[in-house]
Order: sequence, then structure tokens, then C-alpha cells
Amino acid sequence: MDHVDRALLAQLQLDATQSYAALGKVVGLSAAAAHERVRKLRERGVIRRTTVDVDPAAVGQGVLAYVMVESTSWMGDSAQSFAALPEVLEAHVIAGSASVLVKVRTTTTEQLQDVLRRIYAIDGVSGTQAIVVLETFFERPLSPHEVVAEHVDATAGHVLRQGSRSATGPG
Repeated sequence: MDHVDRALLAQLQLDATQSYAALGKVVGLSAAAAHERVRKLRERGVIRRTTVDVDPAAVGQGVLAYVMVESTSWMGDSAQSFAALPEVLEAHVIAGSASVLVKVRTTTTEQLQDVLRRIYAIDGVSGTQAIVVLETFFERPLSPHEVVAEHVDATAGHVLRQGSRSATGPG
């Protein structure tokens, strides 16, 4: 992955509905070259999918909780059990006092309680500890940049790096 690929990823994360002509203009490529680069990023699995970022509260999913799942046995083979719960958005095997960390979204705290009951019913689960989010300051997507301060100069069509005096053009 070079700086042009990173710039394309940054632009797609801002707005995946941009035309290839618009993408190419920002990074200094033709529409066809931008399309080819994006196609290759998809083929290599860098771009896993294209989706819509929905405001959970606007669709009635305003309760967010992170649940630490304690267990009596190894939980590494329980991914399907967690995935079967539609309210569970993420599940991670973790190190520490808990075995699994899950991210849950529900409509109400009563629904969250029901999800906790269903998690507890998963084979090997011995307990749960839920942390309910009161306010989210921010959530950010994964940055495709090597350097966080790297950004796309939309007017010049170059990728600039923090502290650099010159821009690097498309490669």
C-alpha cells in the first residue's frame, strides 16, 4: 500500500459514494486509475465492504453497553454463539479477568437485561459485567495512514505528511 492507496481509503471513509472521477481528482489520478486502485484494494481484502454509518439513537438503538464475559472454560470456540445474538455488534477474546468482551446495542435497559440473560446461557459463561455508556465523545474509523497527522490536500491533490515541506505526488 502506498500513499495514494491510503489517500483513496481516507476519502472513501469520508464518503464512499464519491465518483471515481472525484476520488481521482483528490489524489491526482484519472477516474479509471482511481477505479482500478479501488478494485485492487477490494481484491486484496483491504476494503472488506461498503456500508452506511447509521446513527443508532435515530433508529431506536440508543443503549450502548460493553459486556465483559467471565467463563469457566476457554471461550475461543464460542464465536457463533455470540454472533447468534443480533444485539451483539462485536465480540473479542481478551486477556485479563474476563474471557470475552462484547459490544451490545439495545433499545432499552430492559432489553439489555434480556441480552445479558442470553449471554449467560452460552455454554461456559459463568458471569457478566456490563458497562453502560452514558455519552460517547467520539468514535473514529480505522485510519489508513501510517502517520495519524497525514492528510489529503484536496486542492493540490497531494498527500502531505506532518513536518514535511514538500508534498508527495501520486506514485
